[in-house]
Amino acid sequence: MLISRDEAAETAERLRAEGKKIVFTNGCFDILHAGHVTYLAAAADLGDILFLGLNSDDSVSRLKGPERPVNNEKDRAVVLSGLRSVDYVCVFAEDSPYELIKAIQPDFLVKGGDYTPETIVGADITEARGGKVVVIALVEGKSTTAIINKMKKK
Repeated sequence: MLISRDEAAETAERLRAEGKKIVFTNGCFDILHAGHVTYLAAAADLGDILFLGLNSDDSVSRLKGPERPVNNEKDRAVVLSGLRSVDYVCVFAEDSPYELIKAIQPDFLVKGGDYTPETIVGADITEARGGKVVVIALVEGKSTTAIINKMKKK
């Protein structure tokens, strides 16, 4: 389900009051592939509810270059919302999900294996409230950039 930042904060607070463990991850998820699906399922398994922070189109362009995203934020949000592992999708316009993480206050903050706990934005917020920062191994050979490069060669 696609929700706003304010709705995400209110929903997370309500779910936490019900005893639910909140998991948060974020990314561009431009061309969804098996690596993404595997990663999101593993993230969801850490708790009860998975919130996904999705970079806006402008944010993706700033981070990945002017030819990205391939798929617009609305389409990416619809596809991600359709995954069994993802409970809530919240688009953020900043380059970093820091403010969204501050609003949601997750019990688990999750990123892929191309990060280390020290480089994960929002780790300070999560750990300050007793939460855990988790790095999930990447699925070898699966990446949006590799897909795009393969398409360019053909």
